[in-house]
Amino acid sequence: MSTAVKMDEDAKSKLEELQAEIRLKTGKKVTQQELLSTLIQSAVDSRAEFIDSFRDGTVAMNETELEAFNQGKIASGVETTEDDIDDILYG
Repeated sequence: MSTAVKMDEDAKSKLEELQAEIRLKTGKKVTQQELLSTLIQSAVDSRAEFIDSFRDGTVAMNETELEAFNQGKIASGVETTEDDIDDILYG
């Protein structure tokens, strides 16, 4: 069962360009429905990256960046309390 999807002219044009390029480079004719299904599956397979593409500004660190950040931390062996922090910041 297929359902109609509304899109603006720019999106429709880009979809047609992709469709034509696939046919040109692979020799395989794909329908726009097949193309949209494949694009959706690709987004689902890399869900976090796809969702991050909608964020404004900086995206969250990936695992490699997070590990690199945490490697720079050291433990001094001294436990710091909230009162210690307040004393340092506010005197």
